[in-house]
Amino acid sequence: MANAKIIGLGSYIPEKVYDNAYMESIVDTNDEWITRRTGIKERHVSADDEYTTDIAVKAAEEAIKDAGISPEDIDLILLATVTPDYFTPSCACVVQDKIGAVNAMAMDYNAACSGFVVGVIMADQFITTGTYKNVLIIAADVLTKATDYKDRATCVLFGDAAGAAVMTATDEPGVISFDMGSDGSGHNALTSLAFRNDSEEIEKRIDGRKETIWMAGQAVMKFAVKAMADSSNRALEKAGLTYDDIALVVPHQANYRIVDSAIKRMGISEDKIILTIDKYGNTSASCIPVAFNEAVKTGRVKKGDKVVLVGFGSGLTYAACVIQL
Repeated sequence: MANAKIIGLGSYIPEKVYDNAYMESIVDTNDEWITRRTGIKERHVSADDEYTTDIAVKAAEEAIKDAGISPEDIDLILLATVTPDYFTPSCACVVQDKIGAVNAMAMDYNAACSGFVVGVIMADQFITTGTYKNVLIIAADVLTKATDYKDRATCVLFGDAAGAAVMTATDEPGVISFDMGSDGSGHNALTSLAFRNDSEEIEKRIDGRKETIWMAGQAVMKFAVKAMADSSNRALEKAGLTYDDIALVVPHQANYRIVDSAIKRMGISEDKIILTIDKYGNTSASCIPVAFNEAVKTGRVKKGDKVVLVGFGSGLTYAACVIQL
């Protein structure tokens, strides 16, 4: 049985920026409140004609180049998003065409902000069973297109970004262990409607657009802190490791207070994690690969290091995995 290892990483951040001063100009808020409550200073915004597939392609191409393989070598593309260009076709099929991955099966999936970690776990299953050799995982969202900019509680949180990873079959250590799960009883704590017409849900949205994101902040935070800490701990236990063995924890960058509370529950200090939320805000499933890519490129982690990737998301979902670089 082969191991599944990440051999390439890529990310893309749109150029346009909404800083806290801009948010002050459009909604009743201020820099001090945003920084204290969320840790966010700015968020990047896709252009009007820039969509999920556009940013996904850029992250994917960087990851493939970093892996030192060609698009034709990719057997499977897994794309995590909650802001697809179309209901059908999948964003993954559009990306497959644009990057020339002519030999790949391509499909989207939705585990919300847990999506990248879930994708790593799914790729591990396909690779270790011998089904595929090279899997491209992409997490891409244009959350600002689904943001209610009249809702001061949520509009300061979201930004746009894409992150990608190439995983391959190898004899070297890669994915060591994982843990994931869902609590569907919390499905209505974070919502964005498609075809469903629900008058109560629509009433919650100040701008009246049912596709915008609505969130019960306290309920999500309570779930997130426990889910991220407990899932990470279970994954480490399955691996027979402790946080002393881990070079870095890469958490979902939803909100500084959530991350801070989670790492306290884990019993680790802030120097054990990477934080990018101040620069990018919450970019959904791409938070983790963007931060992980930054950690690798800046030398925070190196080959042979063990890393925990952990996230939570709408659904409610959670996932953690222990990997070795």
